[in-house]
Formats: sequence, C-alpha cells, structure tokens
Amino acid sequence: MRKLTLKDRKLFNKYLILSPHELAVFSFANIYIWRALYDIKWQVIENSLCVFFQDKIGSFMYLPPLAKERRPKVIKEAFAIMDKINKNKDISRIENIEQEDLDYYRALGYLAHEKYPDYLCLRDDLAGLGGNKFKSQRASYNYFIKHYDFDWRQLRLPDSAGCLDLFNSWVKQRKTQSSGDIYCGMLEDSRKVIKDALANYKQLNLEGVVVSGNKKIKAFSFGYKLNDDTFCILYEITDLSIKGLAQFIFRKFSQELKDYKYINIMDDSGLENLRKTKLSYKPARLIPAYVVTRDA
Repeated sequence: MRKLTLKDRKLFNKYLILSPHELAVFSFANIYIWRALYDIKWQVIENSLCVFFQDKIGSFMYLPPLAKERRPKVIKEAFAIMDKINKNKDISRIENIEQEDLDYYRALGYLAHEKYPDYLCLRDDLAGLGGNKFKSQRASYNYFIKHYDFDWRQLRLPDSAGCLDLFNSWVKQRKTQSSGDIYCGMLEDSRKVIKDALANYKQLNLEGVVVSGNKKIKAFSFGYKLNDDTFCILYEITDLSIKGLAQFIFRKFSQELKDYKYINIMDDSGLENLRKTKLSYKPARLIPAYVVTRDA
C-alpha cells in the first residue's frame, strides 16, 4: 500500500469521478485533511481504488472501493487487508456507503448500519433567508449588520495564523459550555484537521471567506467543490460573543457561491445541538450514509 500524498490528487480524482456522488466525503480534499488524525494509505486492486485509514484502534476503509465496475473479490481482499492489521476483526469495516449501493452489499451478505447523514440545502434558501421559516436567522443577520463594523473578504493564505488564533479562542469558549471528554476530544481533533487544511489550502483547492473587525479575524468559513451542482462547507468558526455573526457569514458565503444549486453542510457528528442548528436551515434533503460490516 502507498501512503497518501498531495501528488495522488490526480489519480484519486480520476476514480472519484467514475460515478456521481452526493456525500461530502467523496472528495480528495475531504480525504486528505484526515491525515492529521489517521495514517492514510491506498492501493489499486483490480482497477478499484481502496482507501484505508488507520489509527491506534485499527484500520478501516473510509470509502467503498472506487471503480467503474464493482467487484465482490475486491471487497473480500480489502477486508483481508484490514484483518491483518486489526487484532479485533470486528473493527474491519467500510464506511460511507451510499443509499443506492446498499442492495449490492446486502446481496453479498454484508450488514449495513446507518450513520449520520449529510444535510443538503438549496443555495438560494441560504442566500436569501426569505419567508417565515428563516425569520430567526434573518433577524440575527440584520442585528449583526446594524450593530457591528466589519470587513468581509475571501480567505487568503496569510489569514491562516489569524484563523488559528480565532479557533483557539473558539475552543476555549466551547469548553466552558461543555466539558465532556468526548466533545473536548472532538474539538482537539478539529484543531489538528483545520491546521492541516489551512497549511494545504491552495493545493486542496479550498475556498473560503473571513470576517474581521478591529484588525482581527472574527469568523472564517471554508470548503470545496464536490461537483458542478454542490459546494461543501467544511468548517465555519465564529467569535461566539458576537450576536448574529454566525448567521451573517453563513448567508454571505452562500451568496458568494452563486454557481451552485446546493450547499452540503456536512453531517452533525451525532451532536444534538449541531443537528438542531442544521435542521433550522431547512435542508432540502438528508443524504443517508452507511457503514458495512460482516455478519458475525
């Protein structure tokens, strides 16, 4: 197997475009940024690209094998590779199976378990915030532009340090609200991922925006193009003490993304507050995602 590098982007994109995908994970940028947390390796097995993530717990496939034609033998070989690494073979699994592929895996005898879905919103809804259903977000947006002086622009490489400073402050604010070990661990994981993403911002073709005030970055958001119709917002971080700032940057970024019909605002990681926030933006659809394992 080969260790993932930026030089692999062209090869990965060749396999990623073989079939249309709606889940945000089907992007080289989304795969690469997890390098901060996992040892990521890949192998082409019978014209199928297989991507393996490994940490101290074990190894799993982040995506199903990517290929023009699906081959049952490739899936078996992929599980054999994971089994060689995993002391507990129950850890061996394939994540982010799409809805339309479920019957294929079930017919082969695999079990499918639902995970957190992606939230897919209409860009026009997020950019306009029209109607009664967006009354709360529109009020917060209007409060911000009425009470604060700000500068709004595209995120650039020199902004990385300021973005990380804001993120560090944001983590402190979040930890005062929730001190649970799992949540705090997720915050620290996000710190590593964001740092790596910003370090490779240009190479990963990321796009983003910042809001600044008093010469300091108060909010930033960035993401990537998934396909011609969909843009994925990977992260949005704001100064939590500024009322309406989150609604402002989300709406303004959506307005900037006028070439897209949809905005994928990712999954909720199982966090109830995040789920409520995402649902409040009235997504057009929830995109299911599944994990495939073997029958014990």
